[in-house]
Amino acid sequence: MPDRIIFVDSLTAATLSGILPVLLLTLAGELRRTRYMRDKPGLLALFFFAFGAVETALVFSIDGAFYPFQWFDSCVGIIIYGLLALLLKLSLLEGSGEVVEEEEEEDRQGL
Repeated sequence: MPDRIIFVDSLTAATLSGILPVLLLTLAGELRRTRYMRDKPGLLALFFFAFGAVETALVFSIDGAFYPFQWFDSCVGIIIYGLLALLLKLSLLEGSGEVVEEEEEEDRQGL
């Protein structure tokens, strides 16, 4: 059995682990703006969980191998999932009542 498990090379892992969070924030902003996933929180939570698994695997692979783990890898995984949980919660929150009422009024007027 090999002593190291490699998913992707370290340069690719570093690049993807830097680009994917930006894309996730953009997606979360658009989902919140369009209110597309308001009635599907379970699907959004599943997506965030899968994204967290991929992002954690990429961050673990930055040093060239997914396994063996470094002690700091566990901390990074907890931080990633904590931030994703916060982003999920914020994505599902309603805006302030005034803003929502103004948007609904604009929708009724056809603006």
